[in-house]
Amino acid sequence: MDRSSCREEGAAAALHVAQPSLRRQIQRLEDTLGVRLLERTPQGSTLTAAGAAFLPQAQTLLHTAHRAVLTAHAAAPSRTITVGSVEDLVVTPAVRDLRRRHPGAHVRTRHLDRDEARALPDRRVDALVIRTPLPIPADGLEVTVLYDEPRALLVPVFHRLAGKESVHPDDFADEPLVACAGMAALWTGFWRLDPRPDGSPAPLGPLLVDTFEDKLEAVADGRATALVPADDRRCALRSDLVTVPVEGIEPCQVVVAQRRDDRSPLVAHFRESAVSLLARGA
Repeated sequence: MDRSSCREEGAAAALHVAQPSLRRQIQRLEDTLGVRLLERTPQGSTLTAAGAAFLPQAQTLLHTAHRAVLTAHAAAPSRTITVGSVEDLVVTPAVRDLRRRHPGAHVRTRHLDRDEARALPDRRVDALVIRTPLPIPADGLEVTVLYDEPRALLVPVFHRLAGKESVHPDDFADEPLVACAGMAALWTGFWRLDPRPDGSPAPLGPLLVDTFEDKLEAVADGRATALVPADDRRCALRSDLVTVPVEGIEPCQVVVAQRRDDRSPLVAHFRESAVSLLARGA
């Protein structure tokens, strides 16, 4: 990308995020710095003088931070593993089993939000338990499916579908489904059911939220409905929300992911423990 100008659409594609999300992130950065970094026009976005001065310094900082991560991992003991888990997924049984099998190893855990999944390719975690579709490119990753998890429609208790035993996409075809910003287009489309099973585009809604908790709040007050993992523990904590099973759509999957070039026996043994103890019915 040319230093004097950039196009948000190309940048969003390169970063695997939606363009509106990238625009909001840039706006937050500008608010934090107190200066305008981009001059936006119908033809594209051009760096301001402040942006041109900021860019090389920011690139240097990012490169230095990445090198620091690699250096730290290179210096870590060979019997060290960091296991990441995303959102409400629990890895305790598999971690406990790994510690039993390797009593001398240093086994750490790290809870992540979905937009922190880059911790795996960036080597901040060595294994990651997460739902598909992955919000990061799968290139260079080895993914093992633990189990399928159906999707459910999340509605407020007063919604017309709240009392149904199950629903079909036709039952809510005209209702836009809210999704979190900042995720890859594939992930956003999956949770907005876009396109719908008949190939038609999902209706556009005015609401886009930053976090899962914001999504719950938007649904609870009647401003939106949403598709969620059927067993998401965070939904069950809300007495003002109801999940209704959705028939006729593919499930998501809970998987354990690792870097393909990571040959650590600790990672391999964690995967074995996860398959044995985290799979549905284990």
